[in-house]
Amino acid sequence: MFESLSNRLGEVFERLRKRGALNESDVDEALREVRIALLEADVSLPVVKKFIKGVREKAVGQEVLRSVTPGQMVIKIVHDHLVETLGAESVALNLSAVPPVAVMMVGLQGSGKTTSTAKIAKWLQTKERKKVLMASLDVQRPAAQEQLKVLGEQAGVATLPIVPGQMPVEIAKRAMQAARLQGMDVVLLDTAGRLHVDEALMAEIAAVKKVAEPQEILLVADALTGQDAVNVASRFHERVTLTGIMLTRIDGDGRGGAALSMRAVTGCPIKMLGTGEGLDDIEPFHPDRIASRILGMGDVVSLVEKAAETMEKEEADRLAAKVAKGRFDLEDLRDQLRQMQKMGGLEGMMGLLPGAQKVKKQMAAANIDPKLLSRQEAIINSMTPRERRNPKLINASRKRRIASGSGTSIPEVNRVLKQWKQMSVMMKKVKKLGKKGMMRAGLEGILPRM
Repeated sequence: MFESLSNRLGEVFERLRKRGALNESDVDEALREVRIALLEADVSLPVVKKFIKGVREKAVGQEVLRSVTPGQMVIKIVHDHLVETLGAESVALNLSAVPPVAVMMVGLQGSGKTTSTAKIAKWLQTKERKKVLMASLDVQRPAAQEQLKVLGEQAGVATLPIVPGQMPVEIAKRAMQAARLQGMDVVLLDTAGRLHVDEALMAEIAAVKKVAEPQEILLVADALTGQDAVNVASRFHERVTLTGIMLTRIDGDGRGGAALSMRAVTGCPIKMLGTGEGLDDIEPFHPDRIASRILGMGDVVSLVEKAAETMEKEEADRLAAKVAKGRFDLEDLRDQLRQMQKMGGLEGMMGLLPGAQKVKKQMAAANIDPKLLSRQEAIINSMTPRERRNPKLINASRKRRIASGSGTSIPEVNRVLKQWKQMSVMMKKVKKLGKKGMMRAGLEGILPRM
């Protein structure tokens, strides 16, 4: 998400950084470019006008124009305004009520409502340690209730048994009653959608709301629908008073203006993001982190969190023990490649690092295959366990066999072996230096000389 916006703003700010002193016309020229970039990214016109006005008021002040690094000061002001537009602070799901707490999922048909229900349920169960029950109130779409049941089985989350012929309000009553009897903490109610907002849909949601008394009413909106998603959010909010928004398919949206507009237009916080197709592809919405990603400043906090989530403690301890002994074989390298793939691969990790857009362009210019990690893993998998533990055994004939077995080439096999050798040398240096030596030498003491 935000890729095109990030690229455009990156170009504008690169020009600002290169200039020494700035005058008002320089700032106005840069803000004109920012305005065009925001409009092209599907941000609504009233939001863009307000944004540019707020930035300009601060950016043309004497404190900025006379500062040592005026370009950097303007970028900081844009960053701060982006955070403010996106919601200033992250807002968590509000579950502070007597259990079972009802969370109602609303939205148009095709926005990803049912999948999002299962994602949130799994997230609440694994991250927040809540007992969750899901119930499908969608009697309009064929097999909608079956779909939620299947997703529940995949996620390991309980679903309300299907009773043919029951209407949404009756299902909601039964779900709340079942949750009380089973000692559930949260009930997720997946309501029906339509292809457009109509009176029948709103009447049904209002009736369910009256019965379930939900603590949260989350609008599930597809980020790919752009400006229309903002209109839908406004209409739902007028009728049922939304408490939050979940944006789906943000991994496929190159513009992302819907996120910037929705918060500003409705006043409703974006609470969750659907980042992919898997049930684990969900994350809380952090305005400051998203603003940093848009401006190419990276999101190292999210990167560290992803690493902590994807790496098993036992695996980390085992690797640490081997490093302490100065040992690092191809099985360890394979574990590291798998870890990187769990974190979204090269592209996923690049999006969270500062200066990501520059690196992506360099990768594209160098024709680096985005599937490089999986190809490298395939090469290691084509080796025998003995070869993985003792790479020095791999001679020319073995390299031919490995390349053939992995569907790669001998030069690619050589690159993997070179990568292992460099990391192995680093591990030996770590062992030799010890903790005190590491502190004295720092990274320069262990990294290979270029």
